[in-house]
Amino acid sequence: MLILASQSPRRRELLAREGVEFSVVVRDTEEVHDATLPPQELCARNAAAKAQAVAAELPGHTVIGADTLVFIDGQPLGKPADEAEAVAMLTRLQGRTHCVCTAVAVIMPDASRRDFAELSYVTFLPLTTEQILHYMSLVHVYDKAGAYAVQEHGELIIREVQGDFDNVIGLPVTRLLRVLRGEEC
Repeated sequence: MLILASQSPRRRELLAREGVEFSVVVRDTEEVHDATLPPQELCARNAAAKAQAVAAELPGHTVIGADTLVFIDGQPLGKPADEAEAVAMLTRLQGRTHCVCTAVAVIMPDASRRDFAELSYVTFLPLTTEQILHYMSLVHVYDKAGAYAVQEHGELIIREVQGDFDNVIGLPVTRLLRVLRGEEC
């Protein structure tokens, strides 16, 4: 049985879109917020913790953990706590290119683990405060790293995405499927 150790509705949608059958099991884990770590390592630690917490309770299953963060100027941007923080994040991103990192940890039924991280680059349009507030009126930004969702009215704020689009949403599903099929370690 395949288990997704994530509360993210976007990750569930991406897997379901590919016709993957899975269950969702989530356990509380303490996430690392160490900005001195490289993006891949920071996200990888969090993805592994999520997968390990579930796999410890359900041995013999394939468990997927994932963590996505937005990085700009070497600093991670998680989910905004409130409107002011969301506006500040979007203001910081406007007119610039930033990195989106998603790390995935897959714990196999034999307890072996396959980890990978995917990087994509997103360039924002130059935005005024009014445009940012308009975007925020259309999209619930508080549960999204960097305070935006590329798939929800992204055309209002994003000029270009380089790399895996699904990675920016929160799960590089094409690469994950290759790992699950044993085509990539």
